[in-house]
Amino acid sequence: MNDVIKKVRTKGEWKVLVVDKLSMRMISSCCKMTDIMSEGITIVEDITKRREPLPTMEGIYLITPSDESVEGLINDFRDPRNPIYRGAHVFFTDAVPDSLFNLLTKSRAAKVMKTLTEINIAFLPYESQVFSVDRPGAFQDFYSPFKADVKPQMLERLAEQIATLCATLKEYPAVRYRGEYKDNAILAQMLQDKLDGYKADDPTIGEGPDKARSQLLLLDRGFDPVSPVLHELTFQAMAYDLLPIENDVYKYETTGMGDTRMKEVLLDEDDDLWVTLRHKHIAEVSTAVTKSLKEFSSSKKMNTGEKTTIKELSQMLKKMPQYQKELSKYSTHLHLAEDCMKHYQGAVDKLCRVEQDLAMGSDAEGEKIKDPMRAIVPILLDTGVSIFDKIRIILLYIFLKNGVTEENLCKLLQHAQIPPEDSDIISNMAHMAVPIISEQTTTRKKKADRKERISEQTYQLSRWTPLVKDIMEDAIEDKLDPKQYPYISTRTASSKTTTATSARYGNWHKNKSPGEMRTGPRVIVFIIGGVTYSEMRCAYEVTQANGKWEALIGSTHTITPSKYLKELQHQDFLDPNAAPEDKLTAED
Repeated sequence: MNDVIKKVRTKGEWKVLVVDKLSMRMISSCCKMTDIMSEGITIVEDITKRREPLPTMEGIYLITPSDESVEGLINDFRDPRNPIYRGAHVFFTDAVPDSLFNLLTKSRAAKVMKTLTEINIAFLPYESQVFSVDRPGAFQDFYSPFKADVKPQMLERLAEQIATLCATLKEYPAVRYRGEYKDNAILAQMLQDKLDGYKADDPTIGEGPDKARSQLLLLDRGFDPVSPVLHELTFQAMAYDLLPIENDVYKYETTGMGDTRMKEVLLDEDDDLWVTLRHKHIAEVSTAVTKSLKEFSSSKKMNTGEKTTIKELSQMLKKMPQYQKELSKYSTHLHLAEDCMKHYQGAVDKLCRVEQDLAMGSDAEGEKIKDPMRAIVPILLDTGVSIFDKIRIILLYIFLKNGVTEENLCKLLQHAQIPPEDSDIISNMAHMAVPIISEQTTTRKKKADRKERISEQTYQLSRWTPLVKDIMEDAIEDKLDPKQYPYISTRTASSKTTTATSARYGNWHKNKSPGEMRTGPRVIVFIIGGVTYSEMRCAYEVTQANGKWEALIGSTHTITPSKYLKELQHQDFLDPNAAPEDKLTAED
């Protein structure tokens, strides 16, 4: 806002804000339409669409340096007699490639540009410790063998976007990557080059007593194949998995005075109740809401019983309209929890035990699972279980076995009656370097040893800990094996002890006061191909447990189990040169 809109504001003059997909999402993640209006913007337009010319106004362009957006800018001023706006203030999210810059300088648009800057912010703050570069398509570009031609460009763009995150955080971290997957090293090297560029422009980046310890880890999604397919029972992860929440909006029916209305609620960090509940186990959520409601009502001298129902809440709302905002928050989360439980009981609950046993390789008593096949067959034969849920179970079985034979896989698919177009999900997983088909003779890679977490209190159906938590903790404690997670370059603590405080990443996220500065080191994890809600939770847990350190996690996009499986089913995994009948059996 300060860098773009306020910079070019002139009193008493309205302007147009022109954006593209990423910049639109960046703006909406950190301010509301009313905030923009109050700064003299009359309308927000999409650069890729046809727009009404407003030749009396100036346009502020906040766009990504992509061919499409630059093309749009040039087209707006192609005809000198009918320019679409009176002038242009151009802000690129990050560095403009020379080829596009030359196009721009040669175009007519160059004559009307009053401002041209790179703001170096090309990521979305999704939550206070979670970011996204908003590139869901990167999954196929990275993993599909048929997209090799676009991969280098995509990696270059990712590196640039991740670098803007580090620059915004004033971090110059040591870059590490998971060595097992070949392309991680390429991205890591590109990122290092971009970071070196930012450091050269602003030597204060990464300065400070503890900053030299900051690390950035690049992981490919294959590093932990289990977490994206498990049914999670913590509130946020469970709700996003089981309910149709789109763009963080939860819809539910409310019954008022005899009529039913659909209510839409945005689940974000402006809702402090959501922030306290989202990482809790579902078993604790309803009690926590009721308890918090009790505290609220006793402070307002209202009476609520031991267990408040949704009905009683709507009664209270009618009696106490002045507390509408607070009370409806409680009712939203009671609805959300009840909704999760409805889907859980009778359907998901029977899958959870089997999933946990397969993921852990042992049962709740810690006994090794001797015959996993016996546990999964009843589920595969159960017609009440959805195809995707069966695929999730089959995948977990394969991961436990570290790959199965072609013949066994066919048997599993037959038992479960998985249609061929869905079985591609399983075979495509092999592109992520996850062992799916193994021949009996080959020696199987040993799985990494997991941390003992005996002392931690867990629920029987939530024994699994996402691998990323081990990795973050090990990185902080300096125990992460440099052979498996090599450094591109290590940082040595600089002799100058300048304490540059860095504005917290959430600083331009809504209501943080700029006074909340972080001076401690950070561990930043970036996963290529999607981050799950349970992995986001780990970033907060690790931060809480490690006083000085802050863990941030980000990805190309956020995933739920079904989104993830659909991505593995994407047509980009089909051979574009295969004959049509081969495509139907795209097994190879």
